[in-house]
Amino acid sequence: MLTEIKKIIVIFIGAIFLAASLNFFLIPANVFASGFTGVAQLLATVLPISTGVLLFLLNIPVAILGWMKIGKAFTIYSFVSVAFTTLFLEILPVHQFSPDILLNAVFGGVIAAIGAGITLKFGASSGGLDIVALVLSRSSDRPVGIYFFLLNSLIVLTSGIMFDAEKALYTLVTLYVTSRIIDAIHTRHVKLTAMIVTKKPVELRKAIHDRITRGITRIPAKGGYMEDDKEVLMTVLTRYELYDLKQVIQDVDPEAFTNIVQTTGVFGLFRKQD
Repeated sequence: MLTEIKKIIVIFIGAIFLAASLNFFLIPANVFASGFTGVAQLLATVLPISTGVLLFLLNIPVAILGWMKIGKAFTIYSFVSVAFTTLFLEILPVHQFSPDILLNAVFGGVIAAIGAGITLKFGASSGGLDIVALVLSRSSDRPVGIYFFLLNSLIVLTSGIMFDAEKALYTLVTLYVTSRIIDAIHTRHVKLTAMIVTKKPVELRKAIHDRITRGITRIPAKGGYMEDDKEVLMTVLTRYELYDLKQVIQDVDPEAFTNIVQTTGVFGLFRKQD
C-alpha cells in the first residue's frame, strides 16, 4: 500500500511539472511538446477546446488499447497521470514569464522532461504516444523510436505550416532538451537487457513471468568468492517494464545482483507467447 501511495504521489508531482511547462512556457510561446501533448496543443489552436481537455479526450481510446494489449497496472497509472495533467492544465493559468522564445523552448522542455522522467521512473508514463508506440512495437517488433520520430516529425512540420519555420525550429529545441533530460533521469533506451544473478532462480523466474510478458534464459553460475551455486536470469525488456522488474526482484530476492545494459538490437522471438 505504501508503494502504491508513493507512486501516486510521484505521478501527481510529475503532472504538475508537465502542466507548468505547458501553461507557463510552451503554450504562450506557441512552441509544441512531443507526443499527444503536442497534438493537443496543435488542435487547441484551431478548436474552441482547451489543451487539457483535448489531451484527456485523445487518451481515452489509447487507454482502452493499453488495457487490452499492454497491462492493467501500467495503463491505469498512465491514465491517472493524464487525468492529473488535465486537471492542472485547467487550474494553472496560462502565463508568460518571458517573451524570449528560446528561454520558453528550453525551460519548457526541461520542466516537461522532469515530469515525464520521474513518472517513467516509477512505472507509469504520460500516456498517449508511449502506449501507442509500445503496442505497435510489440505487434511488429520494430523499434519504438520509429513511432516517436514519425509523430514528432508531424508535429514539427505542422507547427511550421500553421505558424512559421521559426516556431518549428524552436519546437525541435524543446524535443531535443526533453529527450536529453529524460536520458539523465530515467532512460531513453527503448530495449534493455537485465542480467540477474540469484540464488532463487525458480521463484524469481515465476514471479517475473507473472508480472512481465517476457522470456527468460537461465544460465548456471558460481560465485567467485564463496563459490556457491547460482543462476543468471537474462531477459530483454522495454524501459516501461523496468520498474516492475525492480519491484519483483526486491520482493523475491533482495540480495540478487542485477545488471541493466542498453540493447541496440534484438533478433528472434522478443515476447513470451502464452
